[in-house]
Amino acid sequence: MTAPILEGLDLSVLYAGQRVLDVPRVEVQAGEVLAVIGPNGAGKSTLLRVLGLLEPPTSGEVRFRGQRVVWSGPDLLIARRRFATVFQEALLCDATVEANVALGLRLRRRPPGEVSTQVHTWLARLGIAHLAKREARTLSGGEAQRTSLARAFAIRPDVLLLDEPFAALDPPTRDELLTLLQGLLRQEGFTTVFVTHDRDEALRLGDRIAVMMEGRIPQVGAPSEVFGRPVTEEIARFVGVETILPGRVTGELSGLLTVKVNGMKIEALGAAAVGERVLVCLRPEDVVIRRLDGRVGLESARNHLEGRVEDATPLGAQYRVRIACGSPVIALVTKQSFEDLSLEHGTPVVVTFKASAVHLIRR
Repeated sequence: MTAPILEGLDLSVLYAGQRVLDVPRVEVQAGEVLAVIGPNGAGKSTLLRVLGLLEPPTSGEVRFRGQRVVWSGPDLLIARRRFATVFQEALLCDATVEANVALGLRLRRRPPGEVSTQVHTWLARLGIAHLAKREARTLSGGEAQRTSLARAFAIRPDVLLLDEPFAALDPPTRDELLTLLQGLLRQEGFTTVFVTHDRDEALRLGDRIAVMMEGRIPQVGAPSEVFGRPVTEEIARFVGVETILPGRVTGELSGLLTVKVNGMKIEALGAAAVGERVLVCLRPEDVVIRRLDGRVGLESARNHLEGRVEDATPLGAQYRVRIACGSPVIALVTKQSFEDLSLEHGTPVVVTFKASAVHLIRR
């Protein structure tokens, strides 16, 4: 692996004597999007400010292109000019859209011809060319954030930092802008650190995902690894694992484990030892519901648990269904499937899931 373009080592930040950031190592490879996710107050924005050279750590160091950043003197300003940051609230000057997009280029003393070319290119690519002469104070939230992104892209930064840029937008505007940003990052290959508390945003944009909890990063990896194999119960709950059941491994055969959970037997793939206590984790989209009608044997999944519907919550085109199987199991089903199965409180059902869908956290 090549050396990272941006790296934080032994980073610690204290506010009023309280440690809000404690990260031994975090790195960003050239051309990748690192999505930093975590609950509110986890330290995500603090980490972004430190990595973006906007705030020095209490201790530790930041390395940019292999060189240790010195937090004073002209070299710091030179390094900062290679970064661009977009915040949750668009920070625009009281000027036209065109002037705002040109601002970063002019501060960097780029030639007028280059300024004009880059401004008009990015106004068009962000879909706001028709707003060029509009005053920034008259823009909607989505238009203002497009202007902020155009200004950041126009300087072609070595590192782009995005601090929850869609959090203040309504859902349709957010989805449209997220799709646009996804395409631009893929086309341009900008090295990006993207902070969000929204799992869907992280999945759509992140090449790797770093999970922050209480100022620390307990897990970082590919989206499939973080969402499919969380290393702690806290991370599992945050990334959308809704069925988490305590159990004990009672058998093993060729890598296939049998786990006893509240009288139920669940088969799972894993590396735990017989006798070991574990948490059985199951994502709701991996659970299939069938009515209890004698056709269970036709299922290819190894796990079949009988139960009754306890509750069902509509979520747009899906339903979140809670099934009592001795222990509660949560499933996501389409609205069509929910209606076809005529599910209601008390309906007897069988939930099925594959052994490979089960993730075990060793306790």
